[in-house]
Amino acid sequence: MTVTDAHHHVWDLSVRDQDWITGPELAPLRRDFTLQDLEPAARAAGVSRTVLVQTVTVPEETPELLALADEHDLVAGVVGWTDLTRPGVAGELARLRELPGGRYLKGVRHQVQGEPDPEWLLRPEVLRGLAAVAEAGLVYDLVVLPHQLPACARAAAALPGLTFVLDHLGKPPVASGALEPWASGLRALAALPNTAAKLSGLVTEADPASWTAGDLRPYADVALQAFGPARLMYGSDWPVCTLGTTYGGMLDATRRLTDPRDHARILDTTAARVYGL
Repeated sequence: MTVTDAHHHVWDLSVRDQDWITGPELAPLRRDFTLQDLEPAARAAGVSRTVLVQTVTVPEETPELLALADEHDLVAGVVGWTDLTRPGVAGELARLRELPGGRYLKGVRHQVQGEPDPEWLLRPEVLRGLAAVAEAGLVYDLVVLPHQLPACARAAAALPGLTFVLDHLGKPPVASGALEPWASGLRALAALPNTAAKLSGLVTEADPASWTAGDLRPYADVALQAFGPARLMYGSDWPVCTLGTTYGGMLDATRRLTDPRDHARILDTTAARVYGL
């Protein structure tokens, strides 16, 4: 079966710092992670294509990711970054598509989780930028915290022509075992037809050193009930997942958390359809 990894990163610290990698818990990530590092693990796990996702909010990164996609047949799509709050978003997206590898641009993301305003997505200038993303036929990835989910639902309702993809299930509090208010926020977002979500990132929301599939199951079950397998996709969140497991271990855990009858959709066809791979 074809397997698509809908969410991973790469970085080269000699090119650009990853200033979010701070503290002793993240220290193992403070080194380079390249497609040459990923490819053997991906091939060994049966992954045939991936979606490469931005990590920093600088305009230089997205062209670099597009060029990587142009050079490596493992990468089938890129989720990049552009400043949604500035006028001329449509022109910038068109410019990116003219660059080497520009055909691989499938979506845009912003680190909304770092915005102090819980309703940042609802600012008029942001909604204007999101409308340009929709007009370009691209997807918008949501990287948010649970308290920001209500604004996500309102933004998705305001822009029915834009597909919103929730990264890491909205970062539920797996380590604490609490479900609410995260579950209610996720269900409200999933009630909108122009939304999807990634089964990704749960290991690092648990205790990376001692997590079990049982710790993750309640959160995966809520997402499966809310979105269904036709709107859920697998993402490794490599290399961040290596804080708690191997690349192959992340895929194995996802298989254990889901019904084998749903694997074709969750592990491949949902991502292919949503991102147009």
